[in-house]
Amino acid sequence: MRHHILTMAFVWAACAVSAQVNMTPPPDVNGVDDRTGDSLNIVQTARPEPGSSRRGTNPVLFLIGNSTMRNGTLGNGNNGQWGWGAFFQPFFDSNKITVENQALGGMSSRTFYKRLWEPVRKALRPGDWVIVSIGHNDNGPYDSGRARASIPGTGHDSLIVTIQETGVVDTVYTYGGYMRRYIADIRAAGAHPILMSLTPRDAYDDNGKTIRKPHSAWLKEIALEEGLPFIDLNEISGAKLDSYSAWKKLYHFHGDHIHTSKIGADMNARSAAEGLMACDHPMLTPLKAMMQDVDLPTVDVKREKGKPVVFITGDSTVKNADKEEDGMWGWGSQAATVFDEKKITIVNCAMAGRSCRTYLNEGRWEKVYNSVQPGDYVLIQFGHNDFGELDKPKYRGEILGTADTCHVYHLKEKGTYELVYSFGWYLKKFIDDVRERGGTPVLVSLTPRNEWENGKIERRNDTYGRYYREVVAETGVDFIDMHNITADFLDRKCGSKEKAMKYYKRDHTHTSLLGARTNAKSMAKGLKKSNCSLKKYLK
Repeated sequence: MRHHILTMAFVWAACAVSAQVNMTPPPDVNGVDDRTGDSLNIVQTARPEPGSSRRGTNPVLFLIGNSTMRNGTLGNGNNGQWGWGAFFQPFFDSNKITVENQALGGMSSRTFYKRLWEPVRKALRPGDWVIVSIGHNDNGPYDSGRARASIPGTGHDSLIVTIQETGVVDTVYTYGGYMRRYIADIRAAGAHPILMSLTPRDAYDDNGKTIRKPHSAWLKEIALEEGLPFIDLNEISGAKLDSYSAWKKLYHFHGDHIHTSKIGADMNARSAAEGLMACDHPMLTPLKAMMQDVDLPTVDVKREKGKPVVFITGDSTVKNADKEEDGMWGWGSQAATVFDEKKITIVNCAMAGRSCRTYLNEGRWEKVYNSVQPGDYVLIQFGHNDFGELDKPKYRGEILGTADTCHVYHLKEKGTYELVYSFGWYLKKFIDDVRERGGTPVLVSLTPRNEWENGKIERRNDTYGRYYREVVAETGVDFIDMHNITADFLDRKCGSKEKAMKYYKRDHTHTSLLGARTNAKSMAKGLKKSNCSLKKYLK
């Protein structure tokens, strides 16, 4: 027979109205079986020893949370899921403060406090900081299984239960009650507590908006009660998700509707940093002084009133050394020979050696995305570096095709894991991002290589050409087939690899100045025949 005892942790005022604690625990709404917390022996060897990141007398910023903050036993993305705590240190000057991610999957505010909090508490030093952002798992049974539920709300009620499997007697407090305990312990150590709401789930209301968790209101209430800063991560990230397309929302999560991909974890980490910087609570002033790189990275663009910008992205066939007359040139350097710079501003953001994957992973695409304004154009041209090994240096290959597929690859030489997508997926992401910003994406097929057979230059219409056309059919994006326009020209003009060499430099891929200008002319020719509004800016 179950043994439940309800106790009141305070004396009711004569006129107060009290509510009986609901003996029915809140249901587990996550729909996932995250049992990382059950493997504590393994976990204790994987998580950092509390306080071990401290440098000299510098403070430490401790992160307290669950799998949305630190995913998996090892927290290394080997399941394609990442917690945002893994990407939080870059927003802080490591010479002034270190970020220590003490979160663990499967933990609730109750189980973390009982099982993992004590060594963290002992590691706290005066001047340290602690972000408490936990609550996704504060549901399910009170007295069986993982027995991790807290009583909903911020009251002072408590509930004594006997765990069915072990016979251990445990006192369960409200969600707010556990927050008060964390706060008291942190203050007792001379450290600074910060309350932060939870990451949003991939769940939406009847209006299609991301559901905000009730924990946000509870945390805000406790923060006001205790005079602490409150960062509404749930709202900041939720508002971003609400601005995305339905397709984009999906890839911020992986495997289920609560755990994030690296893309989603990056977004949440930035939201947390932005929330801290925007908070006007005076307690945060010294912490803000240790923060960095919170402003969105952008491309350096000199905008002129009334002139849209055309951003050109791609690889070395778009941007090369572009300086010696007898050297290698990318056609983007010659864009001004076909576009009227009195009407439009040209910014060549291409980078040699990049594939869609590396262009995204290195943050180059993020700069373009953040810089696009309504009325701008973005030319997207990749393909030369997007083939080859997916899990070996230079780590730039992608899954062939255009399906919305992905797979976790172990990058052994780097000692990390990465969720790699298809070539077409990356193109569709870029296209979707530009449209979200109010710009016009233009897909451009890759330049032809100087390889010939039977008097005809090589065509890739059965591989990358097909991938481009599948993406065009799926997205309706404007498409300039530079590959075949230039190839048709070289077939007519040259007829052999030897005669075509003047259009190339040093190998079969990179172009000479003449070749770069030829590709720029192909861009103009394709635009003139298209319905793309960019053509009105041609000379």
